Formats: sequence, structure tokens, C-alpha cells
Amino acid sequence: MIYYKTLAEVELMRQSALLVSKTLAEVANILKPGITSASLDTFIGDFIKDHGGIPSFLNYNGYPFNSCISVNDVVVHGFPNKNELREGDVVSIDIGVVKNGYHGDHAYTFVLGEISDEAARLVCVTKESLYKGIEKAIAGNYVGDISYAIQEHTEKKYGYGVVRELVGHGLGRSLHEDPQVPNYGKRGSGKKMKEGLVLAIEPMINLGSKDVYTDEDGWTVRTKDHKISVHFEHDVHVQKNKPDILSDYSIIEAAEKENPNLFLAHQATVGA
Repeated sequence: MIYYKTLAEVELMRQSALLVSKTLAEVANILKPGITSASLDTFIGDFIKDHGGIPSFLNYNGYPFNSCISVNDVVVHGFPNKNELREGDVVSIDIGVVKNGYHGDHAYTFVLGEISDEAARLVCVTKESLYKGIEKAIAGNYVGDISYAIQEHTEKKYGYGVVRELVGHGLGRSLHEDPQVPNYGKRGSGKKMKEGLVLAIEPMINLGSKDVYTDEDGWTVRTKDHKISVHFEHDVHVQKNKPDILSDYSIIEAAEKENPNLFLAHQATVGA
């Protein structure tokens, strides 16, 4: 069942989404080679609680951490651990917050130091594809229009692997609501979108094959060919004429720009 939100509920959701954004911006301030993802996870949990929220992911279906920190070939649901992050790592951080009874849930991919042009292009294109999908999140369009836009920009244009097993989703009082939002599909397919729908749109794009597998921990999803994967995610309120992005990348990007340990791969020239 799809739950449509009132404008008052959307504003409560915006508060939750912005707390996720602020948390990711604080992570961008401290992220550097030598730091462990376990220490980042502790920092994330403390920051969320200090600002009146609760980590959505902690104990969700048994998940044992505050955040998902996925490095290089890990697509999503990476377990924070005590291994030090290294120069050249591609680090996707996914965070959920529940505040005032509503969830915010989005992700950002950071790059530690210099990476290959090929990897930088993947980060750039994946981030672009997120906005291509968001452009279609308006009332009267179909969920498949979002899916097609993401697939068209990543798989059809650049030959990247679009993960099939994991999808975006509705968001609200529950962390995962209907409808599902695949990153592949046909225009005009799926549910017709109406005002008041809130979606977590999240392209998960692989440098190589679309194929993935899950580690023995039951959570960590990796690319089968062990090539890198990139994940970006925004929370979006569907309106009549234009989408309303509830989360805020600008504060994350500002912190990223000030951190000399981070490479701004999303500003790389994509090329043909």
C-alpha cells in the first residue's frame, strides 16, 4: 500500500532528511585515509542522537550498526569495521534517521585521494543519473519513468552495470514503503505517481557487471567481478510541476570541498 503524505508530514520528513544530510556533511569533515569505518559509525550514531534523532538502521531486521559503509566493490550494506580506509578508496555511506516519527534515508559516495579517470567517471555519472531520475519524479509520471532515466544514463550510455536486486523505495513512518523504485525499467511502467508520495531514489551502479552476491554475514552485497560500485540517494517529495528534494547535498559538497583528503570525483569531466 502506498501512503501519501500531507504537506505537514512532508515538512517533518524534511527535518529527518536534513539531519541525515548534516550527518553526512560532518562525516565529510573528518573522512581521511587511516580512519576506520567503525569509528565513523560510532561518530554517526552519536551525532544523530545528539541532534534529536534515532539511527534508523540500528537493529533494523537485525542490522547491528548505525550506518552502512560500503568500500570499493561493496555495493550496499557494508559492515563498519576496524580496517583503516586507504588512499584511493571509494566509500559509499548510507544513513537513516527517524525523527518526529518519520524517516530520512540517503547516501553519498566519497573518494579518498586520487583515483583512476575510469573510477572518477563512474562516480560522476552515477550522481548525474540520480538527478536524471529525480527530474521524472512529478505527479502524473510513472515510477518506470524514473527507472528508465537512470538506466538510460548509466547502462545504455556508458555500459555500466545497473544492480537489479536492490531498489529505491517509498519512505515515511516506515523506512521502506511502497512503491519500489528500480534503477532499470520501461517508461510508462509501474505505479502512476501522485502528489504527496515521498521516494528514496538511489542508483547503485557498478563499473563492470550488474551481477552481485551477498557475503556470509547476510548483509554485505558485493560486485561479482569485484569492480567498484557507487551509490547516491536523495529523498524526494513528488509534486505537480517539479520534484521537491528533501535532503541537501550542498552542505555535504561544501564540506567535501574543504577537506584536502577528498577527491571531488563528481566534478570530473565525463566525456563522451
